[in-house]
Amino acid sequence: MRSLSIDILKIVLAIFVVFLHMHVLRETYPSLSYVLVNGLFRIAVPVFLIISGYYFFYVDGFKRLKKWSLRILLLYIIWSVVYFQLWKEKDNYTLNVLFGYHHLWYLIGTFFSGLILFALRKSSAKVLIILGLLFFCCGYAIQLLGNIHYYKGSFDKTLNLYPTYRNFLFVCFPFLAMGFLIKKLQIDIRRKPSLFMVIFSMALVIFESFLNYRVLHLNQKESIDLLFSLLLACPVLFLYCKNLPAKTDSKILASISTAIYLIHPLLMEFIYKSPYPIIQQYQNILFTSSLLISSVLLVLINRKLKYLL
Repeated sequence: MRSLSIDILKIVLAIFVVFLHMHVLRETYPSLSYVLVNGLFRIAVPVFLIISGYYFFYVDGFKRLKKWSLRILLLYIIWSVVYFQLWKEKDNYTLNVLFGYHHLWYLIGTFFSGLILFALRKSSAKVLIILGLLFFCCGYAIQLLGNIHYYKGSFDKTLNLYPTYRNFLFVCFPFLAMGFLIKKLQIDIRRKPSLFMVIFSMALVIFESFLNYRVLHLNQKESIDLLFSLLLACPVLFLYCKNLPAKTDSKILASISTAIYLIHPLLMEFIYKSPYPIIQQYQNILFTSSLLISSVLLVLINRKLKYLL
């Protein structure tokens, strides 16, 4: 049986990613938009990684690693082909292939971090924790130096390239290892955080993003992927949902969440950038309805073709 609460959580997280990419409320309520887009919604990818890391514990041999790796790679290749026409950074085709176009960075990042975690799976928890924190702090430092534009010229541009800090080592490995350790050390059995703890940790994420906006005066149009509060909020949220008793024998919700994550930028490109007035007039309605319909269709098609989700 599957955890229904985790599958519902995946749907919510996928919606968070959609709102994040829409830069929701940026024009009307900039302060609120910042703490959501560069705060609360940033829990999505780390929690997805923790969930993946939790089940990666069962990848305990080369046969299972091969199966896991092929699935991730095929998913990455298929959707990279789907999005190929949107690769506008013509000078960065190599970066797009190695680090992933737009949201696809998550797939290739999970792949490479999974290989590292597999190689280190027999290491002590202490080693994995130290490495995870070290890599996270490196990514955070690079991101911060880029966002405050501490350096000038080409070096500043390099720091602000997403692959420089948002990659398999600095983002994916720390949270993937965290999920792996939760399973390995049976923390999900020994620790059951309360709803109050979940709300408190989410409030910390919002507070940290508020400090970035009001104290550090970070540019609203520049992304913040790494927040220290995520190291607490994401595992707490996962553990809370994991310990809820609701179960299901269907994986349709999990598949829909994956479909939403993979297809939404394509729909945003065609709907929100459409030159036709009739589409511009009903953008939000068209986007929401097309996202729901296409996600369900992808789930149905995936039952026949496989490897789409």
